[in-house]
Amino acid sequence: MLNDFFKMDENKTDLKTEIIAGITTFLAMSYILGVNPGMLSQTGMPIEGVFIATALASGIACILMGLLSNYPVGLAPGMGLNALFTYTIVLGMGLSWNAALAAVFLSSIIFLLITVIGLRETILNAIPNDLKLAIGSGIGFFLAFLGLVNAGIIVSNPTTVVALGNMASPHVFLASISIIITLALYVKKVPAAVFFGLILTAILGVVFSLVGFTSPDAALPTIPKTWISFNLNFSVFGGFLSGFGELFNRISSLILILFSLLFVTFFDTTGTLIPIAKECGYVKEDGSTEGINKAFISDAIGGIIGALFGSSTVTAYVESATGIGLGGRTGITAIVTGILFIISVFLAPAILSLFTSSVTAAAMVTVGILMFGQIRDINWDNLSIVASVFLTIIMMLLSNSISLGIAFGFITYTITSIAEGKYDELNPLVVIMFVIFLIYLFFRL
Repeated sequence: MLNDFFKMDENKTDLKTEIIAGITTFLAMSYILGVNPGMLSQTGMPIEGVFIATALASGIACILMGLLSNYPVGLAPGMGLNALFTYTIVLGMGLSWNAALAAVFLSSIIFLLITVIGLRETILNAIPNDLKLAIGSGIGFFLAFLGLVNAGIIVSNPTTVVALGNMASPHVFLASISIIITLALYVKKVPAAVFFGLILTAILGVVFSLVGFTSPDAALPTIPKTWISFNLNFSVFGGFLSGFGELFNRISSLILILFSLLFVTFFDTTGTLIPIAKECGYVKEDGSTEGINKAFISDAIGGIIGALFGSSTVTAYVESATGIGLGGRTGITAIVTGILFIISVFLAPAILSLFTSSVTAAAMVTVGILMFGQIRDINWDNLSIVASVFLTIIMMLLSNSISLGIAFGFITYTITSIAEGKYDELNPLVVIMFVIFLIYLFFRL
């Protein structure tokens, strides 16, 4: 029955291979269980509740991906999307986390509709490729910067705005070691390098705590008082329902938020699923990709599930390539990954005690570096493109807002294109977003 449903013979795989691939994918993705609660809790959400939401939403989304599309792809709250949720929508725009969850819910519904009615390709072609690359790279810079700030490696300074933190401080020292260990494992191509980097750093942090090498500024990892708990915190479940009224107070802000969430989700998902489909051999000779629409629909439903449980947008993870590299070719891989995420809900005390900000900084910096790599494909010979890319990235960092970085990128691209006499080449969607971004920046309606 499994063979018939998941087409294992057709995909030249077996149950043992799929299970090993699923375990490997989970290990490669599991750093999100430490990173996401730590990040979203800065919005006022209870960290235990966010942990449960992260684990359950990831688990259910993975299982749905496996059952609906038969793709060996794991899903979890997206890196970059959680930063957009926390630092732009809540801390930057001043919305409550309930309103931010409502925005995640709406954007995921829209993404689902776009996929079902077949507009995905049209929208993909409407946005200049260089802007897509600039935004992805900018989010990489942004994530790495946040990781360094959360770890205390970079601190605020009234004279120079930012400065290097006290590297001798225990939590800063541990974070620095964490980054070095994780990057070393990654360049050595160790499978699930980020996960093993976190584990090694957490163990080292516990040793620091045991010998009295503690920090008054930030918590170091400690031996959990309880390793397993069946007392699950569902306090953020359904929290989006009370956020719609606040979300619809300012229309231009609503459009900016929804566009930013959709934009990042759209290209993050496409950039993950298409290469994975090729790796699995799902691309046919005529160029069509078997089951890709079902995979996109599964991803969109994952975003809705994330909002329901109380998490930022859930999306496909490029770390799924680790399981695929070990032979995972069917939805069984994704289902195994999902089951392990669901089991992890009972490990909340252990993970939250061990994966402090000093430990998770390495994951944010490493993922940021990987996202930054997109910058190599930008057309550096076109000054209009270079200006748009530069302002997208630098404004994303200096304004502490992914949405504002996107806005400045679109505005710069439109103005410079008109100045070059290329206004007839501008896609109507780009012009519409240009107008909306201008209204938001100068009038904040």
